[in-house]
Amino acid sequence: MPVEGSGGGGGGAGGVGRQPKQKRKSHSLSIRRTNSAEQERSGSHRDALDTQDSKLPMSLRSNLLDLFSQIEREFENLYIENIELRREIETLNERLAADGQTIDGVDLAKGALKTKASHSTSQLSQKLKTTYKASTSKIVSSFKATTSRAVCQLVREYVGHRDGIWDVSVSRLHPVVLGTASADHSAALWSIETGKCLLKYLGHAGSGEICSVSTASGDQTAHIWRYMVQLPAPVPVVDASGEDEIDFSDKDEADGDPDGPSDCPTLRVASTALRSHQGVVICADWLVGGKQVVTASWDRAANLYDVETSELVHSLTGHDQELTHCCTHPAQRLVVTSSRDTTFRLWDFRDPAIHSVNVFQGHTDTVTSAVFTLGDNVVSGSDDRTVKVWDLKNMRSPIATIRTDSAVNRISISVGQRIIALPHDNRQVRLFDMNGVRLARLPRSNRQGHRRMACSTAWSDDNPSCNLFSCGFDRQAIGWNINIPALLQEK
Repeated sequence: MPVEGSGGGGGGAGGVGRQPKQKRKSHSLSIRRTNSAEQERSGSHRDALDTQDSKLPMSLRSNLLDLFSQIEREFENLYIENIELRREIETLNERLAADGQTIDGVDLAKGALKTKASHSTSQLSQKLKTTYKASTSKIVSSFKATTSRAVCQLVREYVGHRDGIWDVSVSRLHPVVLGTASADHSAALWSIETGKCLLKYLGHAGSGEICSVSTASGDQTAHIWRYMVQLPAPVPVVDASGEDEIDFSDKDEADGDPDGPSDCPTLRVASTALRSHQGVVICADWLVGGKQVVTASWDRAANLYDVETSELVHSLTGHDQELTHCCTHPAQRLVVTSSRDTTFRLWDFRDPAIHSVNVFQGHTDTVTSAVFTLGDNVVSGSDDRTVKVWDLKNMRSPIATIRTDSAVNRISISVGQRIIALPHDNRQVRLFDMNGVRLARLPRSNRQGHRRMACSTAWSDDNPSCNLFSCGFDRQAIGWNINIPALLQEK
């Protein structure tokens, strides 16, 4: 349509010309018609409509005519503004060209325009930098105020693995020790209080994936191993917060001997080997009672084994892609499995005669882990950068959703305080409550925290010195003291 075509051209020019209009306030660029002219023009249109045949009521035709007249006037004003602005641009170009010709005949018009544009761009860039520095300084200052009150304090580092640490866990029975499983084909037990390596298990031919007294591995097996450990006397904790910061950002090797402590005993033979999987065994966990173990594999199945006989009791199939994690309920015979197919499944073994399964589709990418609380909740984390809290009694939709800026790895939940610890691909570890409210971020600088991807977290509520542990691909596990009362008070 002719009206629409002229409006598109006028609208584009008008949008471009409004910035110069603000700078040149000496004259108006829009020309308005007088009321008498508008009335005269609308009257002539109405007379023209009276002579045309139409089935529309006269009142509706009159309203349409008024609307079209207003649109036409707006387009005409934009067109006039466009003409005025083009004249100003031509005048400015002529002046710049004339100035350029007076200097040795060189045309500096383009250079002048470019210099002016670059100057305005540099001013805008400087404003953005100032705003960014101001906002980040506020964030840093608030973060320093939080850490100064020792809400989240690094207590101890557990160093000795030669490759990244996939998983960290704390034993459920006494003596309470820390377990780690590494990509260097080993698993280790550590004294929480001293950081000393108590035992290294070297019985796997593949990468160790999880350590919870049993280990799963890339060699398609899960091993159960037993060893009597003697805990050393605790050593006092040295606060290194006042030392000068050292840049470890490019450091490839972990501190200490890369082969681990020389006095750390090793074990190479498992007491039990579980061998029914056809792919990498990515995870293992004990069912309540300690008589059965559940494993998850890249063969898309989870297996339930009897520990004493090593026999396969149930094969839990149904996922469309590789499994990434499995977890058992701390007090009930429930299992949850996570998968790359964006779902997690709840398996119910409470009734020996009926084994039910529920499928939950709440994520858009790989579900990296799903864990139980002591009550009736399941918390799932995903590569889609979200964490969702679910109620076992009504799993149709999550009761809370946490949105983050990085993929979430293997999460853990504090049993007593119900605080969720989220390890991220971007090296951060964040704490949230069950309502999705962010509580804290663990310190991470050149001196403290993980220098590469944080893979897993584990809580130990009853430990007075370290009640949270994290591990990552910087080859170390870290013990943290979280002042939970202060943390909840700041909430």
